[in-house]
Amino acid sequence: MEKISFFDQIARNKRNSILLSVLIVSLVVALVYTIGRLLLSEFVIFFLIFAAIFMSVHVYTSYNYGDKIVLKATSAKPADPIKHIYLINTVEGLSIAAGIPPPKVYVIEDNEINAFACGKDPKHASIAVTTGALKNLNRAELEGVVGHEISHIKNYDIRFMTLVAVLVGLVAILSYLLLRSYWISRRGGKGKAGLLILVGFLLAIFAPIVSRIVQAMISRRREFLADASSVQLTRYPDGLASALGKIAKINQGKMRVSESISHLFISDPNRSPLDKLFATHPPVKERIKALRAM
Repeated sequence: MEKISFFDQIARNKRNSILLSVLIVSLVVALVYTIGRLLLSEFVIFFLIFAAIFMSVHVYTSYNYGDKIVLKATSAKPADPIKHIYLINTVEGLSIAAGIPPPKVYVIEDNEINAFACGKDPKHASIAVTTGALKNLNRAELEGVVGHEISHIKNYDIRFMTLVAVLVGLVAILSYLLLRSYWISRRGGKGKAGLLILVGFLLAIFAPIVSRIVQAMISRRREFLADASSVQLTRYPDGLASALGKIAKINQGKMRVSESISHLFISDPNRSPLDKLFATHPPVKERIKALRAM
């Protein structure tokens, strides 16, 4: 089996993630422009300025307060400095190794093995780990999982994936508005170019689907990136590989977590029939194979 350095893996995943995110941004721009042309063709410039301001405010709000919403939605509680001392020490030690400030540490009461990181940058970040992970993982395995989440923070994945999720949400909102503008335009009898109407209609239908697929692809790339970066921190790929093996064996995919934040976890907390199309995590076997190859 060909050995791939984690440096090569990191560089490849970063490049692929950027290319995919450009596609989502392009969808947002195309949707905004088409809505402006259909409804306000004579004032399209003013509409674009208004849309830019609205989206900036939306992104700013989500960026600054998204972590608090996620922690509350998952019922995460601050780690007990006595009961969870090993977890806290592990997070602090790997943070020092990564060269970032130690994030706040939280614990989620759940039997499944899982963890996630959230925040806007390394100075404003949090890590949450389930009680199932603390119960079922040994020292090396827990270090691999925590290293994975520390890597998400160090690599600014927490910021990147938050912004991607916001953009995907905007695509859904804009697609709905575009469909509304399409029917308004038809009822109003406005003489819009047939090609523009057709493009707008197709965008409204397929843009949300495409953006969700792209989001899933970006998320999968970032998971591989965090796996590789965890190896860089712990210098022991078998730890994370073994933890992922236990996740595949123990987890049932029944955590009560909203699909909108499921991409943050080290393993998909929910399982559904659409996972093959919209899965935000690579198959565990592929992740273990990539780790064994390092």
